[in-house]
Amino acid sequence: MNNNNTRRRRWFYPIISVVVAVTVCLSTPMLGQALDIRSLLFRGIQVIQISNMSDGQEIDLGRQMNQQLQNSDLRFSRNSRINRYIEQIGRRLVAHSDRPLLPFTFQVVENNTINAFATLGGFVYVHTGLIKAADNEAELASVIAHEIGHVGGKHLVKQMRQRAIADGIADIVGLDRNTAVEIGLELALNRPRSRQDEFDADARGLKALTKAGYAQSAMVSFMQKLMTSRGSVPTFLSTHPGTGDRLKALQTAINTQPSSQRDGLDHAAYRIAISSII
Repeated sequence: MNNNNTRRRRWFYPIISVVVAVTVCLSTPMLGQALDIRSLLFRGIQVIQISNMSDGQEIDLGRQMNQQLQNSDLRFSRNSRINRYIEQIGRRLVAHSDRPLLPFTFQVVENNTINAFATLGGFVYVHTGLIKAADNEAELASVIAHEIGHVGGKHLVKQMRQRAIADGIADIVGLDRNTAVEIGLELALNRPRSRQDEFDADARGLKALTKAGYAQSAMVSFMQKLMTSRGSVPTFLSTHPGTGDRLKALQTAINTQPSSQRDGLDHAAYRIAISSII
């Protein structure tokens, strides 16, 4: 009986392998044009399966993106006081986010534009211009919460998949790791994202902001203030479409689930906290 089973297994697995190989070839007629798999394997190039990316792969790609940003023209702050302050706010929000176990990394970029962005694996970047523009900690936290919301919704991962498919450079096997990093950075730095992603990040961000004890109103007030301020439209808003509709959606969500929490509204305390950069 055991010998018969052994013989069957010897024939069964090769047959299955052939069936799978034929299925792949039939289902991907453009495979040779999209990606030379044999060439990638011989060259030892790591391929990323974007459609089924694990947290570990996402974090590794985020680290590689961060390294490229560190080697770019961006100036990262070495001010330990402000870095520690942003880290504390970020950690407080992450604890109430959709991905609390993800090892988020928060960094300050010395740039006077009002902006913040996030890449894969929980890497969040906050411009000093944004920190200075906020009137209190709750307003600053609302933007950081929004970026955490993008990470929670895996919006960049979805965009990378869409871009790779649109450009014809992804297939059933996956995408060259370096190409994935390039696409991810381009999307993170050169938005806009979809309206759906922005609404989702707002909702996730408001939820984390509220659970962390911050005043809900800060998310709305900061957007309103930036929209009506003189000068050019802040980068944070110009790259996030549908601001008016987003404000209405946020206000509706706040009215539906109001909170008595009012933390983070002390203007004087905030100016002291960020005094090292003003």
